[in-house]
Amino acid sequence: QVQLVESGGGLVQPGGTLRLSCAASGITFSMYAMSWYRQTPGKERELVASITSAGGITNYVDSVKGRFTISRDNAKNTVNLQMNSLKPEDTAVYYCRADWKRLYYWGQGTQVTVSS
Repeated sequence: QVQLVESGGGLVQPGGTLRLSCAASGITFSMYAMSWYRQTPGKERELVASITSAGGITNYVDSVKGRFTISRDNAKNTVNLQMNSLKPEDTAVYYCRADWKRLYYWGQGTQVTVSS
């Protein structure tokens, strides 16, 4: 049974930091590219950041470049999203996703709220 379990969300003030983690089980984690998406009510899910299976290549949506960092630990089957200088517009439910060829899996999501 594949499970992706996100953690680390919460309420933070503008300018603050959060670190999201996603723990994977039931897959050969090192084979999967991993991504973080986010979604707000009434909007489509947006790709925020991605990292290749070996971790050598990362990509970010323009709105988070320079503020967010995606990383992974293949020994621990985890992918992280370090979020700095958070803005109210970063408020969303954040999801991790695992991709390998045509297979993909989603986590259940974790809420991030940036508000004073």
